[in-house]
Amino acid sequence: MTMTETKQYPVTHTEAEWRKLLTPEQYAIMREHGTERPGSCALNYEKRAGTFECAGCGQPLFRSHRKFESGTGWPSFNDPESGSVETSDDGSHGMHRTEVHCSRCGSHLGHVFPDGPPPTGLRYCINGVAMNFKPAR
Repeated sequence: MTMTETKQYPVTHTEAEWRKLLTPEQYAIMREHGTERPGSCALNYEKRAGTFECAGCGQPLFRSHRKFESGTGWPSFNDPESGSVETSDDGSHGMHRTEVHCSRCGSHLGHVFPDGPPPTGLRYCINGVAMNFKPAR
């Protein structure tokens, strides 16, 4: 079992409730640890000031000023909002990666890699459909 399957999160739903709350693509990514096709989500191209929130529970995850163009085809950030994400080891697909999930509902968001820009040197590579964008007012 993975950490997200054993931990009790503040926001919980049955699998049937998650299926009603999320689109089929969101469910496959956020609840079944899938990945969207690179370049397929409009949030990869979002340039406005604002906040990227978890599509599962609305928790603020990343601020737009932390977003950068990584050339990978997924929205990339160098630093999440404090306490908004947690990580766990992911040994799927014959490789070792660090999974990123929402600390409030446990939904899979993407992965973090040590090849990002300063100041953190991290690249949070996040599935766009796992987030909603809220423009700054």
